[in-house]
Amino acid sequence: MLPVAIDAMGGDHAPAAIVEGARRAAVEIGVPVVLVGRPEDLDPLRGDLEVVAASQVIGMDADPGSSVRTMKDSSLVRAAEAVRDGRASAMVSAGNTGATMASALLRLGRIKGVARPAIATPIPVPGSTPTVLLDAGANAECQPQWLVQFAQMGAIFSRERYGIAEPRVGLLSIGEEPTKGNPLVKETHALLAAAGALDRASARFVGNVEGRDIMTPEVDVVVTDGFTGNVALKTLEGGMRSLVTAVIEGLSTTDVADAALGALLPLYTTLDPDQTGGAMLLGVDGVCIISHGSSSATAVVNATRVASEMVQAGVVEHLRSAVASA
Repeated sequence: MLPVAIDAMGGDHAPAAIVEGARRAAVEIGVPVVLVGRPEDLDPLRGDLEVVAASQVIGMDADPGSSVRTMKDSSLVRAAEAVRDGRASAMVSAGNTGATMASALLRLGRIKGVARPAIATPIPVPGSTPTVLLDAGANAECQPQWLVQFAQMGAIFSRERYGIAEPRVGLLSIGEEPTKGNPLVKETHALLAAAGALDRASARFVGNVEGRDIMTPEVDVVVTDGFTGNVALKTLEGGMRSLVTAVIEGLSTTDVADAALGALLPLYTTLDPDQTGGAMLLGVDGVCIISHGSSSATAVVNATRVASEMVQAGVVEHLRSAVASA
C-alpha cells in the first residue's frame, strides 16, 4: 500500500517522539511511512525514512482556519496534499486538532453528501471493545440531521475497526426517556427512532444514554454535538487519570504493592490513551487520524496502525456508499 504521511512537526514532543514512532511503525508493524516536515530538523532523526519537505509549522495555539489558509507550506497542509495527490494512503498528526481538521477538509474535501465531518474517538471499556464517541469536537453547534449522519458514520467506523456486526447506537442525553434533553436531542431522537434511519449502516438505535453509560458494554456508538462530546471526552480523560494516580499512590504504601500493581497493569494498558491509536475524522474524502497532543512514540505507532487498517478496510468507501444511499 501507499505510505502513511506522518506530520513529524505536530505534537508536544515533536519531532523526536514522532519520528521514533514512525520508525517503529515501519519496523514493528510493517507499515510504510513518509515523514512530513522540515528536513533540517528531521535528517538527524529519520534514518532511511523518506521526507516530504515542509518549511512551516502550525503551532498548537495557532488559529486553525487562518493558519491553514496562510501557511500553505506547513507540515499539516503538505501531509493532507500527499493523500490528495495519491502520494500517501492516509495522514496522521498529533498537532493542532483544529488545523488538522481544516487541512483535511480543505485539501481532501468532504465525501459527497456529508454535511459536516465528525471526530470519532474510541473510549476504552475494560473487558470489552471501545465505545466510539462522536462528535468529539469538530462541530460545537449541530443540527439534528447532522447527528443522524454522525450515527451512520460512527456505526460504520465501529464495524470496520472493531468487527461489530450490528453496532448499538445511543444518543447522549440527560436521561434515558425520549422526552429528556434539549430540543436538539429530542429532534434527533425522533429521527433516529424512525424506521430505517440506520439500516444503511447496519446499526440499531438503542435510545438515549447518559454519560455514565459511555464506558460500559451496553452501547457501541454514542452520538452528540461536538461541544458536549469534547466536554465528555476531557472529563473522562481527567477522571481516569486521577483515579489511576490515586490507586497507584494508595497501593505504593502497602505490603502488596508489587503484586497489586502487576495485577492492575492490564487495566492500566487498556485505559492508556497511547494505546487507542487516535481518533478518525469521519466524513472527509480520505483517512485522517488525529492523535492527542502529548503523543509518545507508542501513540504514533498505534495511530499509524489504525490509519493502515482503515485504508485496508476501505472505510472511506463504505462511508461514501452509506451516505450516498441515505
